[in-house]
Amino acid sequence: MGQIIDFPSNGMSATGYLASPSEKVAPGVVVIQEWWGLVGHIKDVCDRFAANGFYALAPDLYHGNVASEPDGAAKAMMAMELPSATKDMSGAVTELIKRSGGSSAGVVGFCMGGALALMLAADRPDVISAVSPFYGVVSWPSPGPDFQKISGAIQGHYAEHDDSAPPEASRALESRLRSMGKEVEFFVYPGTHHAFFNDTRPEVYDPHSSKQAWDRLIPFLKEHIR
Repeated sequence: MGQIIDFPSNGMSATGYLASPSEKVAPGVVVIQEWWGLVGHIKDVCDRFAANGFYALAPDLYHGNVASEPDGAAKAMMAMELPSATKDMSGAVTELIKRSGGSSAGVVGFCMGGALALMLAADRPDVISAVSPFYGVVSWPSPGPDFQKISGAIQGHYAEHDDSAPPEASRALESRLRSMGKEVEFFVYPGTHHAFFNDTRPEVYDPHSSKQAWDRLIPFLKEHIR
């Protein structure tokens, strides 16, 4: 089981959920929340990473607030200050590097967090060597992140039926990244819906596709995180 920790964030302090593996030296992964906040599902994902030999740190981008209904989640996401969130995510990367003993880290994000994972990879190309967005495309106003700055490999996981990140949008993003010379591979899972990886939402959870995505993700991260 993990624990809530404090870590430095641009001269201030941020909090997050840290799950640690049994090994002292191990790869590190930043886990970026969905629009619900730092809820049990995200903590469980961190624990699963730790069980697979990773340090996993999920920064609390809502600073203690969580949502249980879509209206509340939408309001919380809109209220989130992107510059502050960016600093907290960057601080989480630095904290992971320190704890893991490695020279790079990975980032995995879900929904809103999938878009933020791509933004973090562009913001910290010095240390992010692997990024994996789950059903997330950057939809914030221009100019948005400079994807050209991403230096890590990219593996995306998307649903076939998803109004917020439809296959057309994910394929367009994949093509754009590939045209920039990025190492990128996106998977679209047939018959799935947005948030298919979230096993706390039985109305959309797809166990087969979730296992397939996880079985692709773990080797990808282990290959690229140094």
